[in-house]
Amino acid sequence: MNIKAIIAAAVLTSVASPAFAQSFYVVQDVKTKKCTITESKPTTTETTVVSGDTVYKTRSEAEAGLKTVKICTSY
Repeated sequence: MNIKAIIAAAVLTSVASPAFAQSFYVVQDVKTKKCTITESKPTTTETTVVSGDTVYKTRSEAEAGLKTVKICTSY
């Protein structure tokens, strides 16, 4: 009986983990100076993270953070 519970918990954890691991970043395009929200941290030099060390857990948090970043005047 315990083996079934362990297997069920493992399956649920593996399915639910990607949803909890999602993160959002406020980034700025270097050329256009336009800010956007991305789901992955930029790895190129074309965009930079302008939200500092802040990693948002939901898109709505990132949208609220986008409005508070002073460097992001256009988005």
